Amino acid sequence: MNQRLQQFLSAENISQAQFADSIDVARASVSHVLAGRNKPGYDFIRSIAEHYPKLNLEWLISGKGKMYKQDSFVPAPPQESYSEELFGPESLGNDTQAVQEDDVPAPAAAAPQPDPSPFRRTISRIIVFYDDNTYQELK
Repeated sequence: MNQRLQQFLSAENISQAQFADSIDVARASVSHVLAGRNKPGYDFIRSIAEHYPKLNLEWLISGKGKMYKQDSFVPAPPQESYSEELFGPESLGNDTQAVQEDDVPAPAAAAPQPDPSPFRRTISRIIVFYDDNTYQELK
């Protein structure tokens, strides 16, 4: 379970200390569970379930299923288009077809855009989780 808990922390991009604070347990408790010295008790797991409702507890405890529950929210892709400018032509593959602007249906109503922020965020890493409980980190 300690490895799956570490995978979850990586997926959520939070530290052990942030996780401990968020579920209202001592930081040492999280450290001991992750190190494999202690097994988590009922209160520890209940608090995780309460504070992280998207997490599949069956996966966390036994490794069965997927990390997140099926009905959990999946974020929409970014509004920006993915183009050769971002990935390069070699990443698009040989079987892609060009899409003409006329082929793309016009949106029904333009969604309001948030005010531009003075800070620009960039992707620093992507973690891909597979159904066999393995993952790959891309930087």
